[in-house]
Amino acid sequence: MKLRFLGGAGTVTGSRYLLSDEKHRVLIDCGMYQGVRTLRRRNWAPFPVDPATVEAVVLTHAHIDHSGYLPALVKNGFKGKIYCTKATHELCKVLLPDAGYLQEEDAKYAHRKKFSRHENPEPLFTEKDARESLKHFESRHFHEAFEPVPGFEVKFTPAGHILGSACVHVTHKGSARTVVFSGDVGRQNDLIMRPPEPLHHADVLVCESTYGDRTHGESDPETELADVITRTAGRGGIVLVPAFAVGRAQMLLYVVHKLMGEGRIPRLPVYLNSPMAIKATEIFCRHHKEHRLNAAQCELIDDKTQFVRTVEESIELDAARYPCIIVSASGMASGGRVLHHLKTLLPNPRNSVVFAGFQAPGTRGDALVKGADSVKIHGEYWPVKAEIHNLDSMSAHGDYQEILEWLSQGELQPRQVYITHGEPVASDTMRKHIHEKFGWPADVPDLFEEVTL
Repeated sequence: MKLRFLGGAGTVTGSRYLLSDEKHRVLIDCGMYQGVRTLRRRNWAPFPVDPATVEAVVLTHAHIDHSGYLPALVKNGFKGKIYCTKATHELCKVLLPDAGYLQEEDAKYAHRKKFSRHENPEPLFTEKDARESLKHFESRHFHEAFEPVPGFEVKFTPAGHILGSACVHVTHKGSARTVVFSGDVGRQNDLIMRPPEPLHHADVLVCESTYGDRTHGESDPETELADVITRTAGRGGIVLVPAFAVGRAQMLLYVVHKLMGEGRIPRLPVYLNSPMAIKATEIFCRHHKEHRLNAAQCELIDDKTQFVRTVEESIELDAARYPCIIVSASGMASGGRVLHHLKTLLPNPRNSVVFAGFQAPGTRGDALVKGADSVKIHGEYWPVKAEIHNLDSMSAHGDYQEILEWLSQGELQPRQVYITHGEPVASDTMRKHIHEKFGWPADVPDLFEEVTL
């Protein structure tokens, strides 16, 4: 059995891992690249192997950097099944068509405003392509063993992080080797998600390293957020929270309403301006048994939040000049409705922009949290006068200490660990942490490197 790293190597995005033997090929995750332009351009390169030769895809979770290339894979010849947990399937029904729609809209906008270097900019895939890819999906329960192709047995175990997130366990019957892909590992004490389930066996472990070189610190995210909201409202400003539509948006809405109920922040209108996040919130509430919030707490999010569904409602909200809280996608300010809010709110020092998690290098979110004086949006530069905050302690990724704690909870003795899904320094630091704590052989693979297991 061989493992080839087709993505997620040397960066926190574009996760794609190919497992193969003499007869079969299975792809674990099929993510889009996000961040700096040199990474995004990889989305347009031919897929490293012929998609028609891949027989199945197994997803760790629904985030676009793990699932977003699927419509392009199907468009370019993939004909097999795509396996995932039931909640991941529901979320992909929302995320993938939305991603296709946004790409079409961005291409039209770029053409209309003439800020693309291409005369006729085209989307990587369309909403129709995304809906076509959904026909290939099959969902499975956690801990249910199945064979996506003959000789490869797969099961999912909970990984925390977001709804439906899973570690993927693949046992190759011919070699009797088990490879475990961590996916994105959740927090030990997340505000809404349960901790990842301990691992008990892996011959080979492929482990993420988003926060491989840092910790989230001891700060209380609720207190930090309360301070920002209270201070901003006091000067008549608006709090804009760019949030990932799945996971962080729901957590932030819950915390905001909790703080209001406790009298720790003023009662302000709360808007969720992201059709994708609205649908994800409804899915989140339906699957309340998979996270820490009960049905009543989910209803609190639903009842107290004003959902902004239409373009007209979004334009009207963008004209608001009264204190309020706006949660809008995307979480790294890389696209979506949040860009229009940023253009309106960034130039005014009364306002605040609050990020709540990892900002990939090259994204607008990364530029803003690092203190940029201006950011480019829709072909123009916009001055940054608003307060910028990054509540890193609200991230859905476990930091390196939490991942080490998680790995120590099981009975693992892997023969080899591969560190992926991190920036180079973070991945190499995670490698050192794992080797020093456990003594396990650990390496950071190069992009397209292939290893024999």
